[in-house]
Amino acid sequence: QVRLVESGGGSVQAGGSLKLTCVASGNPIDTYCMGWFRQAPGKEREGVAVITHGGASTFYTADVKGRFTISRDNAKSTMFLQMNSLKPSDTAMYYCAAHQGSCFETSLDAVTRFPYKGQGTQVTVSS
Repeated sequence: QVRLVESGGGSVQAGGSLKLTCVASGNPIDTYCMGWFRQAPGKEREGVAVITHGGASTFYTADVKGRFTISRDNAKSTMFLQMNSLKPSDTAMYYCAAHQGSCFETSLDAVTRFPYKGQGTQVTVSS
């Protein structure tokens, strides 16, 4: 099993940046597909970005391409989400998640396939 803890959320103005961190404990994460999901009030949870086991491939939802960057450091059991050019529509609770399986672009639409999730970190972007 893997336990995930997110940090780095906060309140910023539109156009600002934040870097989210997800620290894993338990099993080593180098066999896990990992990703970031978000949920805004009144909306369903949606995939933001996923990254393959070694970090060679990444996939993003269209809305964040070119603005967000997902990365991971397996030696430190850590995953990151660098968020630039933030918009008010990015306001949400952000969760990191992991599953032992392959990562595909379709993983963005398969949050239920990620059994391990953190408690979330709030990101609020004001206009």
